[in-house]
Amino acid sequence: MTASALPPALASVTDDAFLGERLRILQPATGYRAGIDAVLLAASIPAAPGQSLEILDCGSGVGTVGLCVAARCADARVTLIEREPALLDLATRNISRNALDIRVCAVPGDITAPAMSPAAPRLTPETFDHILANPPFHDAAGGTHAGDPLKQASHAMPANALDAWARFAARMAKPGARVTMIHKAEALPNLLAALQDRFGALTITPIHPYIDKAAIRVLVSGIKASRAPLTLHPPVVLHGADGAFTPYVSQILRQGAPLTPQLKD
Repeated sequence: MTASALPPALASVTDDAFLGERLRILQPATGYRAGIDAVLLAASIPAAPGQSLEILDCGSGVGTVGLCVAARCADARVTLIEREPALLDLATRNISRNALDIRVCAVPGDITAPAMSPAAPRLTPETFDHILANPPFHDAAGGTHAGDPLKQASHAMPANALDAWARFAARMAKPGARVTMIHKAEALPNLLAALQDRFGALTITPIHPYIDKAAIRVLVSGIKASRAPLTLHPPVVLHGADGAFTPYVSQILRQGAPLTPQLKD
């Protein structure tokens, strides 16, 4: 798709399939692009029929995580919050083109700001059953900055910003609600530091590319106001020896299966 129908901040977008063609997502052709991480994060929400859940997708980008939840969970209501206008525009388009307008909305907002704009609807504190977040992975103070401000904002944030994400999640979550974040494996200490004073019953699920390779991602989840101890879940292994997705992961990516602790495939 060319720039003629896009906001000026985007040069082009691609039209990508998720959950075995159940979703079609417009996203920038360059820069941060949603993929496996987004689907795994969305799969942390159980798809229980008749279970009405209020879900908040923090820093939603083009909406992939929240839309995957809505596609999997027929009774979930999802709010996407995104600060970048160009990405918010694509998220709004993605909601409509997947016919999810009744259960999904996209609102502007910077979750690291001291106070949320009163213009943002459906963001009343302590109203969400589950908060999902896929924060930028890189430290804005280190490495080479991207020339494109939108790309830079999607890839990097200040090192102390995880605490602001956790603080916002705690403010928006109901007592007993759950927060789940996905991040690179080496960020685990920072994730635990941000979450552990606000959430209990923390669980860590390492994600490995192959069974004999180190984890590249971690899913960390916790429950607001819980005092239960931390649990380390069995790993999720993405690929078998032949390089193909393992059957368990393939079911998550293509059929919308839930992410559940697995000892093996």
